[in-house]
Amino acid sequence: MGRSRASYYSILKQINKVANSALSLKKICNSIAKSAAKAVQANGCRILSFNPQKEYLITIGAYGLSDIYLKKGPLDVHKSLPDILDGKVVFIANAAKDERVQYPKVALAQGISSILGIPVLEKGEAIGEIRIYTREPRQFSEADRSFLLSVADICAVIFERAELHQLLEQDYKASEKRRKSSRVSSLPATTLRPTSFAHPSEEDFAKLLDFYCIEWLYEPRSFPLRWEGDKIAEMFTPDFYLPELDLYIELTTLKQNLLTEKNRKLRQLRALYPEVNIRLLNKSDFLKLLAKYGYGPLGEAKVEGVDRVLYSHAKIQRRVRTLARHISRDYTGQRLVLVGILKGVVCFMADLMQHLSLPVTLDFMAISYYGSDGQVVKITRDLDSSITGQHVLMVEDIVDTGMTLNYILSHLSAHNPASLRVCTLLDKRARRLVNVPLDYVGFEVPDEFVVGYGLDYKGEYRNLPFIGILHPELIKGTKPR
Repeated sequence: MGRSRASYYSILKQINKVANSALSLKKICNSIAKSAAKAVQANGCRILSFNPQKEYLITIGAYGLSDIYLKKGPLDVHKSLPDILDGKVVFIANAAKDERVQYPKVALAQGISSILGIPVLEKGEAIGEIRIYTREPRQFSEADRSFLLSVADICAVIFERAELHQLLEQDYKASEKRRKSSRVSSLPATTLRPTSFAHPSEEDFAKLLDFYCIEWLYEPRSFPLRWEGDKIAEMFTPDFYLPELDLYIELTTLKQNLLTEKNRKLRQLRALYPEVNIRLLNKSDFLKLLAKYGYGPLGEAKVEGVDRVLYSHAKIQRRVRTLARHISRDYTGQRLVLVGILKGVVCFMADLMQHLSLPVTLDFMAISYYGSDGQVVKITRDLDSSITGQHVLMVEDIVDTGMTLNYILSHLSAHNPASLRVCTLLDKRARRLVNVPLDYVGFEVPDEFVVGYGLDYKGEYRNLPFIGILHPELIKGTKPR
């Protein structure tokens, strides 16, 4: 069934030629998918990239697969051929019965029998995958696998080049913005995303999602709404899916005819798929939705100075829960005293203690700074209770130079606690002057001035549910935390 090595070599030359053409990323990957499928005599091929968090798969190119199969739903990297994430080649003999297939019923309905998954690797780490599909049960030869691994290597180069292009394009746009304005914009991490949207409003919506660090997938699923016999006569494809909220979004304008038609389809969708959470939104509706889910600004004046969101509310909460699990495990069977310094630690302390599965008590300190450089620490409020013989966890919002924390730890140690450890949400290691021990760390942050989730600038921004970076022009001359 397989081809000769010479034939594979010839096809690889064709693929390489397309890869180095001036075509768009989508057209290049569509062409490669077609060549790869035909080379191994398969019915279909799909080229996918991981999202930045390596939680979902994004289709970059495809051949020979129906739209309903391509848009059957979000592909979770931990549920859909998960071993590829570890850089392994995965073979599925029967897609309808294998637990490593996320949507076996759709595979059965679409006549998909065997699947071969090939990792796309960059420096030994999986960044995407190639999937080959056949309608008949099929085994793949070593020559097939070697050929597809070579195609995967070409795809890795294409992905890297595409991300570099996106980065350069972002850099150019930011440079133009800086030229026209005094504001400096920090660039988000690049990822392979759709290069075109069906409507400009969708691109604006995606940019807003990116600002708030809300993960999104573009048109990942089509819902059949009406059938004529065994054939699907009508489908509905929502514009976006937000995995963190498990929410589908369909954007709309205020044109009444479009709004009426979309409302009709939404009513049908909800009747057929009651488990699906979907919203029809215009721009003002979306801003209200952001506030409801804890993303949006609580006051427009307070978010004006934020250059970009560094950690979303959902990401912070996931990390806080992880820290709480580690702390609960390490202190199993013991009582714990949490000590925090007012006021920045309040949000972190409140969320952290809710997830601790052991008895805890709280205590707070307050400090002030004096001296010509403002670096001398003075305790203005000490602990209310004795910590002698107690297990103490010092909870910090952020550690940068380490000088304040070093002073506080020396003060607490003088009270002879049974143990003394440190948990900090943020570690700004680039500013470190004193090497203080950090036992539990949420995130290592860049050398930027961050606000939100308890952190302030001149008393403001503490109530933002996310952590963001202030525009540099606002903080010139500001001392490090």
